[in-house]
Amino acid sequence: MVPAAFLALVVLYRNDPSEGGFPVCPFHGTTGLLCPGCGAQRAMHHLLHGRVSAAWTHNALLVIAIPLLGLHWGAYRIRALTGSVANKRVIGAWVIVILVWWVMRNTAVMTGFAQ
Repeated sequence: MVPAAFLALVVLYRNDPSEGGFPVCPFHGTTGLLCPGCGAQRAMHHLLHGRVSAAWTHNALLVIAIPLLGLHWGAYRIRALTGSVANKRVIGAWVIVILVWWVMRNTAVMTGFAQ
């Protein structure tokens, strides 16, 4: 899985998703609404080039989530080594955050923000 993720990052680094050639979100194409992941490819492209503010305009949740998921992954690895189980509240919190983001980016709260 790590080689595939690395390859995906190389492809996103070398190719700007804004210029086409990448798949279009089926949810957005069908409904005209943005899903929680819409803009993530463009945001990741900008992050890989060090343009955090540009990434933020495409998908702010991704910009916030990357370091947080890294911390959660580290905590998960520590728990795995100590024999503890995953914290279900953390998973529930992520689900709630994603659902709230989905609603917010499709309402007047975030209209200038959603792309």
